[in-house]
Amino acid sequence: MTAIAGPSRHRRTLACLIAATAIIVGACGDGGATTAPASAEPGATQAASAEPGATTAPELEGSISFLHKYSDPRYAPYFEAVVAAYMAEHPKVQVEIQAESDQGVKDKLRVLAASNTLPDVYFSWAGDFTKKFVRGNLAKDLTGDVTGEWAERFTPAALEAYTYDGKLYGVPITLDAKYMVYNTKLFADNGVAVPTTLEELLATCDTFEAKGIEPIAFGNQFGWPAIHFMTQLNPYYVPAATLQMDYAPETGAFTDAGYGKALDAFAEINSRCLTQGANGISHEAAQANFLAGKAAMHYIEAVEFFALTEKGGAPADLANNWDFFMLPAPADAPGDTGYLTGAPDGFLVNASSEQLDIALDFLNYLTTLDNAKKMVADLGWLSPVQGSATADNTFPQNVQVIEDIATATGMAIWLDTVTHIDVANAYLNGVQAMLDGTKTTADVVADIQAAAATAKAASE
Repeated sequence: MTAIAGPSRHRRTLACLIAATAIIVGACGDGGATTAPASAEPGATQAASAEPGATTAPELEGSISFLHKYSDPRYAPYFEAVVAAYMAEHPKVQVEIQAESDQGVKDKLRVLAASNTLPDVYFSWAGDFTKKFVRGNLAKDLTGDVTGEWAERFTPAALEAYTYDGKLYGVPITLDAKYMVYNTKLFADNGVAVPTTLEELLATCDTFEAKGIEPIAFGNQFGWPAIHFMTQLNPYYVPAATLQMDYAPETGAFTDAGYGKALDAFAEINSRCLTQGANGISHEAAQANFLAGKAAMHYIEAVEFFALTEKGGAPADLANNWDFFMLPAPADAPGDTGYLTGAPDGFLVNASSEQLDIALDFLNYLTTLDNAKKMVADLGWLSPVQGSATADNTFPQNVQVIEDIATATGMAIWLDTVTHIDVANAYLNGVQAMLDGTKTTADVVADIQAAAATAKAASE
């Protein structure tokens, strides 16, 4: 799935997603290298026994490296358990885990790609972030590997997000979207209704600000939280066809006036809604304020919803009093208001891996239905594996997310991964400068246009 697709593509992609949704709902969310201990209790289904008379495959032997971005202590144990279970089934195999944070994995991948020392299996966001590995011949073409039952497990839209020029390069692990979560008790106690337009959101922020309650907890230390606002705002102000052209390095220009209007809208949200001095505050610190009931709203990914539950460590006062809504569009939005920020996350295989058999077998194992169900239950994340979310292993808000995704016109992939790195950096640096008051909207638009021109020249 491209960041912004044409109407016919929307219908095809989302029809697949809706079909998968029916299955899912009918069946019913730093750093350092370690090797998971083989003694850990397996957390996944054991490999299926070979049918009578079938040829036994050669026993796997060797080692692979596995880089993910889930080093948070709330998430890392799941991957450690699955790796340990896999090694227990394959005693002659070692899987070295390299766990990084969201920002850390970006930095590490750039260094490893430059030195051509990428791990055998490594994390990558969909969009141009993955395509740069494809262009550099650093990602294996998986089209002939992810076939049959393995391919059929997934929501088709999730595989499409990692498909470029008709070839598959990634295996999705999560299904994600971005929402404004809110404290339902604070809203009710202050007589505030859920906003349905951007103008209503701004007025809601004014109400909470007047009552001494922080409207939206916000930390932008690494830049990407602000970019997620822009990912959602751009489709509201710029036609889908224009976005599709501009997000491609070969045709990007960013001359539509809607880009400036989207930045103006973010500036207004910042001045009336967001925590000030956000460039010096981490996203996690902002989330802690929301969890403590000190802020009315917080803009987060669905994969973070688990942290708002008691099982995920949230205090009962918050865990029992939260819901979510899509960042609302302006009342007179000229773009498509049905787009929803989000995308699957996934893994690529190093095209130069000397252990392709193990790398592929491990990825297959990581994405079995049983492991996907365990991920949903343990982490509260949504999986692209069909039938993995059930009433027994997740919470109501996750079921709501699946239903909501099914109604979206299309998915707007994260702006800092769907665009060329030069454009992404222009957005990251520009929006941070806007928050600091050192650049205007016009300055940032000019920087983005210059970056697009550079990216276009490099692609010719």
